Amino acid sequence: MPTRTDPWPTGTPCWVDLAVPDLAAAKEFYGAVLGWSFFDSGAEFGHYQICQVDGRAAAAIGPLRDENQPPAWTVYVASDNADGTTKLITENGGTVLAEPFDIPGNGRMCIAQDPGGAVFGVWQAAGQHGVEVYVEPGSLIWTDVRVPDPDAGRAFYASVFGYRYEPIEGAPSDYTTIHFDAARDGEPVGGIGGMADAPEGTPAHWLAYFLVPDADTAVASARAAGGTILAEPFDTPYGRMAGITDPHGAVFFVVGTMPSA
Repeated sequence: MPTRTDPWPTGTPCWVDLAVPDLAAAKEFYGAVLGWSFFDSGAEFGHYQICQVDGRAAAAIGPLRDENQPPAWTVYVASDNADGTTKLITENGGTVLAEPFDIPGNGRMCIAQDPGGAVFGVWQAAGQHGVEVYVEPGSLIWTDVRVPDPDAGRAFYASVFGYRYEPIEGAPSDYTTIHFDAARDGEPVGGIGGMADAPEGTPAHWLAYFLVPDADTAVASARAAGGTILAEPFDTPYGRMAGITDPHGAVFFVVGTMPSA
C-alpha cells in the first residue's frame, strides 16, 4: 500500500474533509461506498472522524461549523507557511474565510476562496501530514478546480502556489492539468477547468475524486445507501468514473481502478 509519512510538498492537494449535519449517517454512507473505517478524534476536536484505509488516514468527516454552511468536501493544499500563503491569497484577489489558526499537535490552516468563488483550505503540517494513503482503493486519487473563468483561475493559483499548466488530450479546451516543480516525477497533481458540465446554478468549487475497485459497484452502493447519481458511470482513458451526491448533498467522484493489461 503506498503511504506517506512526511509532509506533502507545498502546492500538493494533501487532504480533504467533509462537514455534515449528521456524522453517524455520513459514516454509514461513506463506509458502504468507499469502504472506510473511522477513528473518532474525540470531543476536543469536535469528534472529527478520520476516515481510514487499513488504519491509514484517507480523509475526514466532521460536524458543520455553522448551520448555514452547506455540506461539501473541502480540498486542502499543502503549504510550508500558511501565513505566507494567506498573504499571497489576498494579494492576488482571493478571500480569506478563516484566518490561519493552529490545530494543536497537528498543523496550521486557513480556509480561503479563490476569485472565482471556489473554496479551499491551506494546510501547514506539523503532527498530521495529511493523506497517508494514496493510489489505493478508498484514497484520494485526483482533485480539480471548476471556475467560471479558468484562465483567471490559473493565474491566481500560479501566483499563490507556483503552478504551471498543460493541456490534456481529449479534455475540453479550457481544462488543463496542474503541475509544479516539487511534484514527484513531474506528474500532474490535479486539474482546472470551466463549469460547462456542471448543473445550472452550481457554484465554483474544488472537486475530490476517490479510487474504488469498481465504479459501477460504488454507484450501486451509493444508491442503496441513500445517495443520488450526478453522473452515471462513464469510461475515460484514466478509469471508469461516476459522480455521486451523498444524502446530505455533498458531491464527489469515484474512479474505478484500471484493469490489468
